[in-house]
Amino acid sequence: MIVMKKPVLAATASLFVLSACTGGFENRAQEGAAIGAATGAVWGLLTGNNAKQQRSKAVTGAIIGGIAGGLIGTALDAQAAELQQSIGDDRVQIINTGSELVVRMPDDILFATDSTEVRPDLRQDLAALAAHLQRYPNSTVQVIGHTDNTGPAAYNRELSLGRANAVAAILIANGVPSWRIATIGRGEDDPIATNLTPEGRAQNRRVEIVIIPNG
Repeated sequence: MIVMKKPVLAATASLFVLSACTGGFENRAQEGAAIGAATGAVWGLLTGNNAKQQRSKAVTGAIIGGIAGGLIGTALDAQAAELQQSIGDDRVQIINTGSELVVRMPDDILFATDSTEVRPDLRQDLAALAAHLQRYPNSTVQVIGHTDNTGPAAYNRELSLGRANAVAAILIANGVPSWRIATIGRGEDDPIATNLTPEGRAQNRRVEIVIIPNG
């Protein structure tokens, strides 16, 4: 009889979590349920004292985790659709990760070059986002600034933080409590595209508003 130790069980179960993240899903509700179930199963394997307990807790954890993950995914699907309609700007991306929403705004539509002053025409979109956040009070918000790699890294970090603060200030001015918001300046450290082309650098210059449900 082969007995698997908990670290091996955890590593094996983690593969199910990764499979849930990379498989094909019709929507994020299904993905959330799958991730929740896999995470619950990992919890069961780690907390059981023997093989029988591990199997029992893994099944229980998978059921509970699947239900919770599915509920969060369903809520985020609806919230993402509502937010996209509220903003109504195709240049703004609403990304549902299955556990949070990311509102991605290119810097080029938010700011002039080397500026931290939000363009007047984008203030309306940020006001719509603020109204949305007030309708969903059980969440926290991270406003994260990003740049490309042009120029000194220290300057880019400072610029990205200044831009994150400027966006956060508009959200707060439109009624979002300041305690719900954290601002972060990542500078050039977290690119989503290559910095070797103008198109890639344009994608990397962005502000992301991450909406994190509290449960």
